[in-house]
Amino acid sequence: MTGTADLLILLPELVLAVFAMAALLAAVYTEKDGLTPLLIWATAGMFLLVAFWIGVQPAGARAAFGGMVVDDAFARFAKVTILLSAAAVLMMSQDYLIRRGLGRFEYPVLITLAVVGMMLMVSAADLMTLYVGLELMSLSLYVVAALRRDSVKSTEAGLKYFVLGALSSGILLYGASLTYGYAGTTSFAGILSTLDAEVPLGLLFGLVFMLAGLAFKVSAAPFHMWTPDVYEGAPTPVTAFFATAPKVAAMALMARLAFDAFGAIPGDWGQVVAALAVASMFLGAIAAIGQRDIKRLMAYSSIAHMGFALMGLAAAAAGDPRVAAAGVQATLIYMAIYVVMNIGTFAFVLSMERDGRPVTDIAGLNQFASREPTKALCLLLLMFSLAGVPPLLGFFGKFAVLKAAVDAGMAWLAVAGAIASVIGAFYYLRIVYFMYFGREAEVLDSRMAPAQWLTLTLASAAMLAGILNLFGVEPLAAMAADSLVR
Repeated sequence: MTGTADLLILLPELVLAVFAMAALLAAVYTEKDGLTPLLIWATAGMFLLVAFWIGVQPAGARAAFGGMVVDDAFARFAKVTILLSAAAVLMMSQDYLIRRGLGRFEYPVLITLAVVGMMLMVSAADLMTLYVGLELMSLSLYVVAALRRDSVKSTEAGLKYFVLGALSSGILLYGASLTYGYAGTTSFAGILSTLDAEVPLGLLFGLVFMLAGLAFKVSAAPFHMWTPDVYEGAPTPVTAFFATAPKVAAMALMARLAFDAFGAIPGDWGQVVAALAVASMFLGAIAAIGQRDIKRLMAYSSIAHMGFALMGLAAAAAGDPRVAAAGVQATLIYMAIYVVMNIGTFAFVLSMERDGRPVTDIAGLNQFASREPTKALCLLLLMFSLAGVPPLLGFFGKFAVLKAAVDAGMAWLAVAGAIASVIGAFYYLRIVYFMYFGREAEVLDSRMAPAQWLTLTLASAAMLAGILNLFGVEPLAAMAADSLVR
């Protein structure tokens, strides 16, 4: 009976895994790539159904397989965010993939397997589960990064991501080995129970190595070196996916590891996370200024935004449980808003072309507003929100993490975040300047499929409408944070 209960807890992951295998068999024994449009829509629909199923589950925490997997409000919040963002990216990418000759049946299958890995990551309560979920996600993403096999840039992106990803996995695995060696267990709860006033130096090294490995997955500086090249070289739909769901999964896993395994020594991991936050915010803000390719610009934007999300996690290292819960809540709110902003932005980037060829140079947006005023307005709202301009939704995300830092007694971190935000606003506003005041240039086409147009419109509208109550994300994030910080 216990085995059945365990399987029911992992039912969403099992359903998606079986679906991926069934889709693979169906494609192999039928039209293969001819089945891709149907597979993409079916996969997106499956993600939405599973997200709904997870969302209606009763409150409370449940453990499975001897405590190796946990299902609580924190895991459910992260899973729903991951599934919804993956579904949105798939739906808005379908037309682009087919028109560019990238409609391969492996794409939705690999995305599904990556999502299964992410769901395991956020539910991990053991170092073994953590690593299995992380590798399932990573191996799938290595392949989709090089999806455009006839492109040198795409192949280079896949190779760079694979080599550096393998390095980061090795670092994380070494940290896990050190942790196991000094704690004598791989269970998060078991590791937590071994921590006392005298923490072995080897255990601290294990913690730092694991945080470094996860920092690579969220592209936090100084572990960001893969991000610009992979974002630029990978097909744009793949870049859109990289910028959303995997970031949520890795950030949630970092928070889970910090609290469930090392919650007794927040002062130690809090310093590491704060250093990562400062480095990421400033590197992302400054390095993006010189970028002319919008995908590379969004890569550095992603690095900066991960710094802000890490600020909330650093604030959660405060000893007071109430302040810690507020820090985790701020991080979850920030990640949810970040995902919406990026999905809307990439819906627009997918439509940028000239003479049937993709365009990623931001100079191509010169005088775009005079030809496409509605689309330009949508992008303006998204850019202002990414910059944190009030009263748009992105401002409330930054305000949440800045407030959490101040409440945790880390005013210096909040000041650093405010300065980095002002610097970063330059390159977002430059895009708006090009659209409305740039010099006359060759016309940029903006052919949008209905799914892309709907995604862009809804995401930009959310930047305004969401300020009323953040679409109910705030209480859900509070519930998720309370389940983690207990």
